[in-house]
Amino acid sequence: MTAADVVCVASWNADLISKVARPVARGETLMASDFSISPGGKGSNAAVAAARQGARVALLARIGDDDFGRMGMALWHEEGIDASHVEQVAGERSGVAQILVYEDGDNSIAVYPGAGTGLGARHAQAAATLLAGCRVVMASCEVPAEATLEAFRLARAAGALTLLNPAPARPLSDELIALVDVLTPNESELYLLAGAAHGGSADQAAAQLLARGARAVLVTLGAAGCRLYQAGQPPVAIPGRAMAVRDTIGAGDTFTGALAAALARGEPLAGAMQWANAAAALSVTRHGAIDGIPRLADVAALMA
Repeated sequence: MTAADVVCVASWNADLISKVARPVARGETLMASDFSISPGGKGSNAAVAAARQGARVALLARIGDDDFGRMGMALWHEEGIDASHVEQVAGERSGVAQILVYEDGDNSIAVYPGAGTGLGARHAQAAATLLAGCRVVMASCEVPAEATLEAFRLARAAGALTLLNPAPARPLSDELIALVDVLTPNESELYLLAGAAHGGSADQAAAQLLARGARAVLVTLGAAGCRLYQAGQPPVAIPGRAMAVRDTIGAGDTFTGALAAALARGEPLAGAMQWANAAAALSVTRHGAIDGIPRLADVAALMA
């Protein structure tokens, strides 16, 4: 691939998924009713979501030269994603996510990033031409901040949009937030980033992030939909869709990738969030992250 609409500064890991009746207490052992291994990582999932929504997608990533790493390369080839800027490192393990899925569809996740911890500014610099030619650059907090920071600097200089899903939640520097065009936290991430008590005023928390330089804050609310904040404009809320939930793994990543694809094809932000909201709703109707990610025709049908 010589050009991309969307470039993802990507995390990769294999998902080790066990289904249990309820959360496991400290020191407790529960028998699982099901187990599977599937592709995962917030960045990789979002990249697949963007590709299935019709975008030309490329990755910046660092993985191990192991069976899990080869799983990732095979997935990206199958999905038509450009992996020419993926560094595969001998002697290092690829990332792993241990996921517990509960009977109500909710989940808990522990992530070991593996070789992804070595992703840095040099990887973004090596892909400067790719970043300069795309329309949207997206990342999550599963990758080192220095890689995202440099990629966003290069993207902004070339006029591309930057999209950050701040998960897993961690404090972000003012320098990074000021380079974000669209920040997509869930409610708990919103309050952590703003340094506010959970359950406080979401409007005030979003206003703090806008004051720190983010151009838009798009809060995902799970079954309740999403809410968009932009400086000087009233919030825009989109309700959730009533769906039969199988599990919620990858719903946030699907939202991010679908949003990036819609923005890359020229949708205004308010329209792009409609597409992302519908894509995320569809994703919870199937098991697993990759199997749950819908294609463009599926989302178009739901929107219709």
